Amino acid sequence: MKISYNWLMEYLPEKLERQKLSEILTSIGLEVESLEFYENIKGSLNGLVVGKILTCEQHPNADKLKVTTVDIKKEVLQIVCGAPNVAAEQKVIVAPVETTIYPINNSPVTMKVAKIRGVESFGMICAEDEVGLSDSHTGIYILPDDAELGEPASKYFNIYKDWIYEIGLTPNRMDAMSHIGVAKDVCAWLSYHNNKTVKTKLPVTDIKFEEGENEFEVIIENTNDCKRYSGLHIKNVTIKESPAWLRNFLIAVGHRPINNIVDITNFILHETGQPLHAFDADALTSKKVIIKNLPEGTPFQTLDNVERKLCNKDLMICNNDEPVCIAGIFGGVDSGVTSETKNIFLESAWFNPSAVRYTSLRMGLRTEAAIRFEKGVDISGTVNALKRAASLIIKIADGKIAGDLIDVYPVHVEKKIITLKYDYLKKLSGKSYEPSSVKTILAALDFEILNETNNALTVAVPLSKSDIYLPADIVEEIVRIDGLDNIEISKSITITPSTQDNLLSEQLKEKISQVLTGFGFNEIVTNSIANSKIFTEQRLSNSVRLLNNISADLDIMRPEMLETGLEILAYNINRKNNNLNFFEFGKTYHYNKKYSETEYVCFWMTAKNGTQGWRQKSGLSDFFTAKGILKSLLSSVNIADIEFSETQNKESGIQQNIFIDKFNLGTITKIDTNLLEKFDIKQNVVFVELNYKNLLSANAKQEIIFKEIVQHPSVERDLALIVNKKIKYSNIENLLKQLAIPFLQQFSLFDIFESEKIGQDKKSLAINFTFLNSEKTLTDAEVNEVMEKIVKKLEYNLNAEIRK
Repeated sequence: MKISYNWLMEYLPEKLERQKLSEILTSIGLEVESLEFYENIKGSLNGLVVGKILTCEQHPNADKLKVTTVDIKKEVLQIVCGAPNVAAEQKVIVAPVETTIYPINNSPVTMKVAKIRGVESFGMICAEDEVGLSDSHTGIYILPDDAELGEPASKYFNIYKDWIYEIGLTPNRMDAMSHIGVAKDVCAWLSYHNNKTVKTKLPVTDIKFEEGENEFEVIIENTNDCKRYSGLHIKNVTIKESPAWLRNFLIAVGHRPINNIVDITNFILHETGQPLHAFDADALTSKKVIIKNLPEGTPFQTLDNVERKLCNKDLMICNNDEPVCIAGIFGGVDSGVTSETKNIFLESAWFNPSAVRYTSLRMGLRTEAAIRFEKGVDISGTVNALKRAASLIIKIADGKIAGDLIDVYPVHVEKKIITLKYDYLKKLSGKSYEPSSVKTILAALDFEILNETNNALTVAVPLSKSDIYLPADIVEEIVRIDGLDNIEISKSITITPSTQDNLLSEQLKEKISQVLTGFGFNEIVTNSIANSKIFTEQRLSNSVRLLNNISADLDIMRPEMLETGLEILAYNINRKNNNLNFFEFGKTYHYNKKYSETEYVCFWMTAKNGTQGWRQKSGLSDFFTAKGILKSLLSSVNIADIEFSETQNKESGIQQNIFIDKFNLGTITKIDTNLLEKFDIKQNVVFVELNYKNLLSANAKQEIIFKEIVQHPSVERDLALIVNKKIKYSNIENLLKQLAIPFLQQFSLFDIFESEKIGQDKKSLAINFTFLNSEKTLTDAEVNEVMEKIVKKLEYNLNAEIRK
């Protein structure tokens, strides 16, 4: 948010140096992100002076040039000029030698002595665009005859200079979204730190209202979304350009002046934080201003000449049944103030932040008014803002108050009552405050002290501070006015041992992260709020949609982990970074009669398997690479006996479920090319998703058993089997486990071979067996006996043949 230094000083009882003000603002939580010099004309016309052309003669060597002599009071200059309107006796703007001018849309130019077609020229007679006054270049700028000779142009044109603070406001600080709001905080700081009461200089509004019946009637039908509506009828206004001071203030904070009425409403917005809206009173023909909701699909044309379809949740300001304004957001094309407007109806209201935000985001209308209403404006300030605006309209637009002020306030909002205990203040802030200091700070911030005891203080929260609900919020107010830098850091640190309920969970996450990082994975953190367009309709069932989403692209709580990771893959691949392995801990969100969230650990693989070199070539990671990494990962967290389901064709791709003791741990999926094309990914991706709660449960059930290292050697045997192509290695794996051979330590597949020589629809599987007896060295006879048992089991159950 932009704050004008000059403007802010209008409300402070004493002038503060810019740097001191910056320190105060940052100290009280209004962090100054930048401080920049502002001038309404670049260069401020420095060095330019008012001159008078004494003579104007034809150039001897050029038909379109004139040789002039110009008096600038301290000297007479010879200047060659090519403007068609130059003549003797004119008052003009002169740029002498060594003066720098700042033309519009061009680089700065410093004047030098120049010889033009053989005649020396000692400066320049300037046009409007050449010094930044406007974009006109019809000729030199001719000043009135009463312009004082030799007067600096900066003084003649009354150049406006200012310093603009860019303040980084947190979303809860609606009370500081105005110059008066910031001034109140600064005065609170000064009151506390200077030990004297410092009050904000508020503008005086002395307005007399006409007694009797009002020409307009205000009716609030939706009292939940509009708790207060104040209005005022002003006649005989003159629509014209705003005075320079008003235009300068608005331009300095980034507002484009339009006309005096609209400029006044914008001025009040930045002065008080209260948005106003001015209607052309003659367009409100029914003389009834009704605040209500209209039927779904009602058309409404806004000030930008766009026709919008209303939703039945959109709060509207109506001329009886005709919509004239989207409440708190944007006006209508038929009721706005124009150059022909003579009478206005001025609105100052409180609208429900949720309702304003819903409509603002749905329609894509992020106006200054909407931004303030959705944060919660001060409901007690509507009338004061209206009076302030009326006083300016009377002064600047020659308006006349017609009737009494209208203020419809059906149910008065009561101030929140909060009790703050001093020991809680010390516990939370880390500092012992004197009760008198606490009262000084809170009183300076407009809190009302209701009751005080030795241990606590009860206060009424001002309605301007809509973010304060708890004692902790009051602690924050006290600490920020005191200053975080003033809280001492203890020289000794006391640590209280505590138990962590989630210790096992965090340890497991750390272990998984270490293992996957060792495999070359990088951790990612994706947004749990996602774009619904990246998910299919099937995956959107039971999803949780946002009512007031931050942007149109972020409208849903993530229903699945897969797609958000694919977005990250696509982003990197599009930037030629395609050797990628990612993992993430994250949650998905669903609604089925009640809201639920499920935590997962997932990993995405699309990297090359191994590093390519002169001795080996790298291949792409595939389904089996992912299964190998998955087994190693689970083994590292003491989960070994996992099983995989039969392969299934799912919407997302070829998939297998992962089980331990018939308990579903998750899935492993080779992503379908159609889904990858949606993300513009042209390389294979394998995705593993593990339910973290189930994984944690399975990990907790596993016992860690320590055994003595076996001193006897192991024995290895290789076995090549010829089986039907339809038989999977998992079938062999399950059979071997059923045999439960006590000293079969491990077995693994190390080769697959297919050829017509071994038979059609046949394949050869080569398996390595490792045997180990912890009590003695195994003999060949013992190992051969076991191998024979294995062969018979495979021949009987799978019709396998031993490959000779």
